[in-house]
Amino acid sequence: MNRENFWQSKRVCVTGGAGFLGRVVVRKLHERGVKDVFVPQIEDYNLVELEDINRMLANAKADLVIHLAAQVGGIGANKEHPAEFFYNNLIMGVHLMHRAWKTGVEKFVAIGTICAYPKFTPVPFKEENLWDGYPE
Repeated sequence: MNRENFWQSKRVCVTGGAGFLGRVVVRKLHERGVKDVFVPQIEDYNLVELEDINRMLANAKADLVIHLAAQVGGIGANKEHPAEFFYNNLIMGVHLMHRAWKTGVEKFVAIGTICAYPKFTPVPFKEENLWDGYPE
């Protein structure tokens, strides 16, 4: 099966598909021939809540899930609410991944968030600065 035929036969759910990266991913999926892309809206599904995840997966009927959704708000918001952001993003991903597996989703792709950096971050941020400020 060539790549075009592969994508034409798949139903893809893109969480965060209305966001900055998600819009590009959705466009690229369409360019590759995906005819059925389900983009859950935050107003309809709170992906921190297991009931909403179950309902979203039932409605999506997806073969593949690309998980881009996250609680974000920039460096300032992340510094003010680090535990809340970490918890919500962790729970969202873990529950969604587990329920996708339990419901027979063929493939699950999770994309990490840029909001994973040290408390005092130099600008521009470089990978070698990731552990600055942490005891060895």
